[in-house]
Amino acid sequence: MRKHISTLVAIVILTSLMLTACGSSAPAPAEGELKGTISVSGAFALYPMMTVWAEEYTKLHPDVQFDVQGGGAGKGMTDTIAGAVDIGMISRSIKPEEESQGIFWVSVTKDAVFPVVSAENPVLDDLLAKGISPEVFNKIFVTSEIKTWGEVVGKPEITDEIHVYTRSDACGAGEMWAKFSGGKVQDDINGIGVNGEPALVDTVIKDPLGIGYSNLNSVFDLGSGGLVPGTIVPPVDINADGKTDADEYYQTKDQAVSAVSAEKYPSPPARFENLATKGKPTGLTLAFIEWILTDGQQYLDQAGYVPLTTEQQAESLAKLK
Repeated sequence: MRKHISTLVAIVILTSLMLTACGSSAPAPAEGELKGTISVSGAFALYPMMTVWAEEYTKLHPDVQFDVQGGGAGKGMTDTIAGAVDIGMISRSIKPEEESQGIFWVSVTKDAVFPVVSAENPVLDDLLAKGISPEVFNKIFVTSEIKTWGEVVGKPEITDEIHVYTRSDACGAGEMWAKFSGGKVQDDINGIGVNGEPALVDTVIKDPLGIGYSNLNSVFDLGSGGLVPGTIVPPVDINADGKTDADEYYQTKDQAVSAVSAEKYPSPPARFENLATKGKPTGLTLAFIEWILTDGQQYLDQAGYVPLTTEQQAESLAKLK
């Protein structure tokens, strides 16, 4: 009798376990169990930051791997629309026609494009004292009405020719600088095309008569916090009063980041950096983007980017819900 009771209890327990297994879904993997590969491509402007985020996320989740490639904002959007990558890095605004193709996007940080000249510029002292107004930038980069450095600083006797450099590859920085300078698209900038941001900055450094534009983290040295040796960010005379105000001249990364964060630096050329996906992100991709918008924000400043405000953070997170 005791044997039959034991057998009956065992059957009941086994049946109970089987019913429990059939009647419930498998538990969601714990965050520490995340695994898979996330492919990312796009804007050079966001590429350095994405490599930091990928490295830090892999430290937390060793089974998550990343394939991160630059190539420009255009490539990031093309790859995203085609579904060739999980995440596209887009350093410009998302166009309505792109959204109509199923593109979902969120802003993850702020960045800004700054003018850059050589530290050997022949009228450097005047540039630093007077700055360059948006109207003058327009006449240098878009209409090409101003052709000499003497014209820029109001000294017509100085006839050194301005060498304008622009990006030959499609990029968010070019689009933002064109809009700030009075154009509409990157092709509105007249100048000598240089492929890639590092090459453009290096070209300007080596040419005393050169002027170009570049993203914050390519102009400022992230190690020292000062300007990249050989470069100068000429003051942007926002109020066009012909003199450089204290909040118009940036010599350190902290000064530039503070100006962008406080919206004292104009937008454009300040702008949001965005991540785009084909449709609303799910699974591992969603978990990674949510981490970027929360814990991942702590790495932005040291990498030369501007963290989102609390309100901007909340807005991006709400879009993911």
